[in-house]
Amino acid sequence: MHIDYITPNHWSIIEEGWNPDNVKSSESLMALGNGAMGQRANFEEDYSGSTFQGSYIGGVYYPDKTRVGWWKNGYPEYFAKVLNAPSWIGIKVTVNGESLDLHTCKEVNDFRRELDMKSGVLYRSFKATLQNDVEIAVKSTRFLSMKMDEVGAINYEVTPINEDATISYEPYLDSGITNEDSNWDDKFWNTLEVSEDDDMAFITAHTMKTEFHVCTMMHNSFNIDGRKVALSRKRTNATETYIGHIYETEISQGETFSIHKLGGYVSSLNHEQDNLVNAATTVINEAAAIGFDALQQLQKELWAQTWEMSDITIEGDVKAQQGIRFNIFHLNQTYTGQDSRLNIGPKGFTGEKYGGSTYWDTEAYCIPFYMATKDQQVARQLLTYRYNQLDKAIENAEKLGFSGGAALYPMVTMNGEECHNEWEITFEEIHRNGSMVYAIYNYERYTGDTTYIPEMGLEVIIAVARFWRQRATFSKAKNAYVILGVTGPNEYENNVNNNWFTNYIAKWCMEFAFAKAELIRDTQKQDWSRISGKTHLSYDEMLSWKSTAEQMYFPYSEEHDVFLQQDGFLDKELITVADLPKSNRPINQKWSWDRILRSPYIKQADTLQGFYFFEDHFTQENLEKHFDFYEPFTVHESSLSPCVHAIQAAKLGRMDQAYEFYLRTSRLDLDDYNKEVEEGLHITSMAGTWQSVVEGFGGMRVKNDTLSFETKIPDAWEAYSFKVNFRGQILKVEVNKSETAFTLMSGEALDIIVNGNKQTVSA
Repeated sequence: MHIDYITPNHWSIIEEGWNPDNVKSSESLMALGNGAMGQRANFEEDYSGSTFQGSYIGGVYYPDKTRVGWWKNGYPEYFAKVLNAPSWIGIKVTVNGESLDLHTCKEVNDFRRELDMKSGVLYRSFKATLQNDVEIAVKSTRFLSMKMDEVGAINYEVTPINEDATISYEPYLDSGITNEDSNWDDKFWNTLEVSEDDDMAFITAHTMKTEFHVCTMMHNSFNIDGRKVALSRKRTNATETYIGHIYETEISQGETFSIHKLGGYVSSLNHEQDNLVNAATTVINEAAAIGFDALQQLQKELWAQTWEMSDITIEGDVKAQQGIRFNIFHLNQTYTGQDSRLNIGPKGFTGEKYGGSTYWDTEAYCIPFYMATKDQQVARQLLTYRYNQLDKAIENAEKLGFSGGAALYPMVTMNGEECHNEWEITFEEIHRNGSMVYAIYNYERYTGDTTYIPEMGLEVIIAVARFWRQRATFSKAKNAYVILGVTGPNEYENNVNNNWFTNYIAKWCMEFAFAKAELIRDTQKQDWSRISGKTHLSYDEMLSWKSTAEQMYFPYSEEHDVFLQQDGFLDKELITVADLPKSNRPINQKWSWDRILRSPYIKQADTLQGFYFFEDHFTQENLEKHFDFYEPFTVHESSLSPCVHAIQAAKLGRMDQAYEFYLRTSRLDLDDYNKEVEEGLHITSMAGTWQSVVEGFGGMRVKNDTLSFETKIPDAWEAYSFKVNFRGQILKVEVNKSETAFTLMSGEALDIIVNGNKQTVSA
């Protein structure tokens, strides 16, 4: 493990003691979000040490022009970048003329930072001796409102300890910011106007190229020892990209001077472009009328409602409990399901890696969490996001030579257009296309909502089936359809032939498309007329999907009695990870790419990903053979790897191994397994952590429209519990060493299957 300074705690992420080396890691770990915006846990006051400044607005991005060594036809023109937005959190602090900066203080004591996950509030406190020998105590409280998702709130207070002091606050807005991640060091923002009105200030700016208009806002009020005071602004400090309001007052030794700063963003995504300052004024005045304390109370109440449904409790293992709540917290603050234009980036609002874009992670890993812990409409919003981008997916396929309405969903996107510029990903990692259809199947299977497919989903399913039909090639030598030149989920193999998972999900997609199209043709004439007319679908084309699926080729080893990950897997030197010197790990940081590609090492579940998706298609013996063959070659250097293996190890009854994988996925960022947490968190894999408990240890599945459970418990745990919303009925599952209890929290009597036996749970 790379870091171990986070204090184990059931409900909080706590850092105690001042260590500048931890600043960037803690900025990631304690990042805040509310579904519409987010920010790293940067200090409010100036900090001249190493830091990664970052504030982000959902849906606002820049098309950063592709930068590659040499161009290939079909490359996307750009890689979308989530933008470091104008900053509203800053408060310059001076005491007797000396600037507060933890990097230059003579001494820092009692430093403590806490992310209270129960209420979604970030706290920080410390004592510092400045260069002028004034000793002060500082406390800050910050949150992004779940009630008013355009608003954030800060309470910042300074107490002089050893003498009376003149304290100056300069709360400010700053649009002169840059991205850590930029291809060409472009200017991403153009500032249009800097303005002020009494204790409020505004900066209006727009993104270059994409023309998203944003108004960043702030409102300030003050207290001394808890009593509200009216301070006149000493002066305004303004430039073309900055505005600060300077307030100053004399504070007696032991008195506390605090500022309540409200800030945030309104954007042209939700308001008239030419009326943003007025919209910001309305929003900030409403927040000010509610007040900091009342907003914080609302924050606590709304998070309590969220935790009531999504919490997983673990008894007897504090680190495991902290890990799962950390994952659930970040999932809930990253995506709320309120806006179908938004999705879930792999880093969420915690950093800039992966551009903040949407990947296949959403369909493969995230949807189960949102289906089971929210109203089904939230998951449906994620499917609607992809439906709304179907035309772009068809355009993406056309650019690569596909026709007739075939769709290739992007590996990386903001608006539906492919914007990933590595050829082995953009052109070859096409299994993501199947995940779009699998998510639709998974949604219908779990929620029982049969309206989505005829309303929207079938058009997506048809377009994807068309892609697979055209992408498959008939091999006379094999007398079967093959799929050549691909990269499977294991990105440590590029340009291989017949990746088993890719071939299998292609076959399944075409079979599923045939079955659903035929069902709607026979039972829903009006929908069929609309869909078939719009897509120009004929029954002959449907039969071609079925025929291609029936003749799909799958590489197989008679010697090992397993499906091969790809045609040439056995040509490799099959040295297991256990025999790989630790000095070579992680191989993605120690080896050349050429060496990785020739190795047998697997970045994440690949063939086993297929066994996870299509578990019902295989026997327990099949799973065991494939797990025993592939897991020893798996280096788990993807955040998406441990969760799938935890679920399958639990399925096989290998609880020690399942528990080890669970700890790795749940504390991946808290313990910084991959030595990269300062770049941001692994948000999408956090949904896999939830799955490792609910589907792994809880053994939850849907079988024949019925919830099924095969519960197990790790030796380190005394008990655990979780809730799921299954088709509008809330079921609580409680597991301890001796029994499993099921409680129906709402809804009518529910039939479930427990260890193969049907039971009825009543409210």
